[in-house]
Amino acid sequence: MSLARSTASRFAKIALGHLTREYPNKLDHVMADAGDVRSPRDLHPIFYGSFDWHSCVHGYWLLATLLRLRPEMPEAETIIALFDDAFTSEKVEVETAYLARPESRGFERPYGWAWSLMLQAELLRHKDRPWAATHTPLAAAFRQRFESFLPIADYPVRTGTHFNTAFALVLATEYAVMTDNQGFFDLLQNRAILWYGQDAACQAWEPSGDDFLSPALIEAEAMRRLLPRESFDTWFPRFLPDLAQKQPTTLFSPARVSDRSDGKIAHLDGLNLSRAWCWRLLAAAMPEEDPAKPLAINAALNHLAAAIPHIAGDYMGEHWLATFALLALENG
Repeated sequence: MSLARSTASRFAKIALGHLTREYPNKLDHVMADAGDVRSPRDLHPIFYGSFDWHSCVHGYWLLATLLRLRPEMPEAETIIALFDDAFTSEKVEVETAYLARPESRGFERPYGWAWSLMLQAELLRHKDRPWAATHTPLAAAFRQRFESFLPIADYPVRTGTHFNTAFALVLATEYAVMTDNQGFFDLLQNRAILWYGQDAACQAWEPSGDDFLSPALIEAEAMRRLLPRESFDTWFPRFLPDLAQKQPTTLFSPARVSDRSDGKIAHLDGLNLSRAWCWRLLAAAMPEEDPAKPLAINAALNHLAAAIPHIAGDYMGEHWLATFALLALENG
């Protein structure tokens, strides 16, 4: 589970093929009047491609991460030119102003919020480029949204799609750590403990028909990141007590994808990739003597093998799956 240069180049080509492709497009756009009938590029001068706003954001994360990991790949100069054109003060100002609309209060909550912070964390690693500084106002606006929303969010969302709150915590934690923002980290940690701290004997009723996240495994990954190590070592075996017996069985079995031209069913390729990502990270946290550790490693490999051949071919998956393939291979 590592990123070869040829694989990085393949992922980059896929993303470069859709980040500036405006149509087809699925907007998350509440219109107050006829003046709000506008094109995706007019509304979002940076993140107008990739079928939807959040996929465009994490497509930029994908390219930024590939550029850092494989700066020698042939697509590097094209990526740099794209980022120099996209991340200007004027374009970031338009993206940020969109959030100030009263109609935009729930825009991309929490998935797009979290990916914006994840992108900022990656841009900050490119210290020789101005992209992070330019993008900062937009990332700060989304951090402030988290800071306003989390204290009133009494309950988690456990679905395996964009509304999953554990996934949002995972990505937001990356930003909190990268920016050394202890107050923000504490907010995320406190909410994770409130939402998930008492969970035990998870039944893992998954997958649902359009999951691209495992509600069980992404919750465990959120707690791994946010709890002190000794607390996680107590919580995790209580949450999934029978992993050494490959239970719950569903977590070890890649999902079947019956029709990759159906955008919702195609989510299940993403489920296999995000499970591979979570299994890899959770396995790394298990003690060497834990009998569940080799099972977790094998589950990661099996899920990756089930999905990696299918990240391109139909636009319903192609506009986003490479991001989750990169998570499974490298990030963590």
